[in-house]
Amino acid sequence: MRVLLIDDDSAFTALLAEYLVGDGFACETASNPVEGLERALTERFDAIILDVMMPQMDGMEVLRRLRRETALPVLMLTAKGDSIDRIVGLELGADDYVPKPVHPRELAARLRNVLKRQAPEAPASARDIRVGSLRLAPASRESWIGDKPLMLTVSEFDLLLVLARRPGEVITKDELFERALRRPREPYDRSVDVHISNLRQKIGTVGGGVEIETARALGYRLRPAE
Repeated sequence: MRVLLIDDDSAFTALLAEYLVGDGFACETASNPVEGLERALTERFDAIILDVMMPQMDGMEVLRRLRRETALPVLMLTAKGDSIDRIVGLELGADDYVPKPVHPRELAARLRNVLKRQAPEAPASARDIRVGSLRLAPASRESWIGDKPLMLTVSEFDLLLVLARRPGEVITKDELFERALRRPREPYDRSVDVHISNLRQKIGTVGGGVEIETARALGYRLRPAE
């Protein structure tokens, strides 16, 4: 798996890159965010690791521009305890975040998790799923509302897939973390809520057809729009 690490801290990126290479990744680095953005959009990578605080162009702007062109998996590196950066990053389409200082082993585990979720499903569970005008193709990880494609991130697709497999049923947030994001829910972690908000916006932009309802204090359910 080819990974691009965009961070202006050369010593830090060298340490992470050395660990990731030793863990089986092909890791390349970019200390300049403008260069990193250009490479992410013109070269083939399987995932991007992106720092928030950088000169010239911060990580949020890099992510914003990336999401105009691609749904490539993105992990954000945020300041420890900075919940605002985490929420904004998720709102802009990041798939996951890791607070700095980060242990290289944790970063590698989060990275493998996102990449594993991106892999197509086995044929037995890969039949298209329909809820109202929504159609999901697990085998190709594509989605449509009617004939209009939805451009979803890895996390957004996985959440929508879990909901679509049990339409009309409330899926708890704990289960959505475990089954879609494939990690346990942590205290004050709003990742699922932010990804659901992004899904609602994207579905509404292409005409609706399905609704993601909030079951207060429980979770979410997907149903055809009335």
